[in-house]
Amino acid sequence: MERTVMRAVTWRLMPFLVLLYLVAYVDRSNVGFAKLTLQHQLGLSNAAFTVGQVAFFVAYAVFEVPGNVWLERFGARRWFTRIMLGWGAVTMLSALVSGSTEFYLARFALGVAEAGFYPGILYYLTKWYPYRYRARVVGAFMLSQPLAFLVGNPVMGAVGGLDGALGLHGWQWIFLVTGAPAVALALVTLRVLPDGPERVGWLDEAGRGWLAAELGAEAEAVGAGHGSPLRALRDRRVVLLSLFYLCFPLGAYGLSFWLPTIVDGFGGLSSAQTGLVTAVPYLFVAVGLYVVPRLADRSGARYLWIGVTAALGAVGLAASALVTDHVAQMALISLAALGIYAGQPVLWTLPTRFLTGLQAASAIALINAVGNLGGGFGPLGIGVIVDRTGSSTTGLWFLVAAMAVAVAGTFGVRRAVEGRAVRKRAAPAADGPRGDGAPGGDRAPGGTVREAG
Repeated sequence: MERTVMRAVTWRLMPFLVLLYLVAYVDRSNVGFAKLTLQHQLGLSNAAFTVGQVAFFVAYAVFEVPGNVWLERFGARRWFTRIMLGWGAVTMLSALVSGSTEFYLARFALGVAEAGFYPGILYYLTKWYPYRYRARVVGAFMLSQPLAFLVGNPVMGAVGGLDGALGLHGWQWIFLVTGAPAVALALVTLRVLPDGPERVGWLDEAGRGWLAAELGAEAEAVGAGHGSPLRALRDRRVVLLSLFYLCFPLGAYGLSFWLPTIVDGFGGLSSAQTGLVTAVPYLFVAVGLYVVPRLADRSGARYLWIGVTAALGAVGLAASALVTDHVAQMALISLAALGIYAGQPVLWTLPTRFLTGLQAASAIALINAVGNLGGGFGPLGIGVIVDRTGSSTTGLWFLVAAMAVAVAGTFGVRRAVEGRAVRKRAAPAADGPRGDGAPGGDRAPGGTVREAG
């Protein structure tokens, strides 16, 4: 029964959710390619240009928690449709900006439109998957990010080469071409995405009953939580996870935003070639997102894998800033990218160790909101350093520091989350692969939780 239900859920939901987030991530990262020409035309410095990134993520953070609460109220199908229509339209309209103020407003509007999508999907997955599957399923979902770069970067590089076609600049073509798929897919989402497993026709009554029993047992094991979804935001574990997660978007967005500029500095590459070269690190990311969450689920050593991958990110970035050979630099950046991304799906299993329902939705939204401020301040920090030094690679040291903090922070997060765990009555065991064997006291809700730290 478990294998049948999980296979049906995965094949029905995951390919479509991966496609949706692929489109969303392309719409976030397209400004990195538009920057190559748009920045010159608007007359902005590196630091000033990244203010647009800050505007996006500030708006995203402000509307993140309300977005997840409204998701529960309106249903996933309608809410995700609204988000996609909004971000697709704003992306396409960004082709009309003619000055710095309009650019900042466009980025802020994109943040408002997209707010709640990523944490909403993370919460949505908890309605379909028991805890022991969540690291690997979030890893599968996050494959959207490297796929977005593998597919999107060459496309945006080629589209950027259309400069002058039909009287439009290359950066205008980038915004138009990358925004249109979101609008088209919004209509598909409204038709095909179920709100939850309760009434789907592709699961029979026995399958729906098994899934409801599994998720219900886990919710009972975790407990009632805080009651109000807003009270969960004051939980010190949620606050600590928010600050901890901040390090990872600092590294991820800082790298993705500046990588086209770093590669462009190699010299002698066309716009299309730059797109191909910048896609290389995300092949490594795809491998990491597939392998690491599965290893973490099977071993239960989630904190170990988070710390090891963060350390790989710090070491890889530091080494890439020290070498001068372009091939070696790209190889080290690729390893660093793997480290920055691969531990994140494992991290996202932690909030649901102690919260369920709307409390979990609010906590996930807050963690993502605070963390994604790093998406704005990471590029901004690099921009300030690059402006002062004149070298695009020196800005990598800002990201090295962020990942080093993540390594150190892993120990504090483990103590905070596991140290307050209590013994729970074990839920019925499942026949599938268990992710809660948990050396070091890391066991899933529904299993016996040992005190840790």
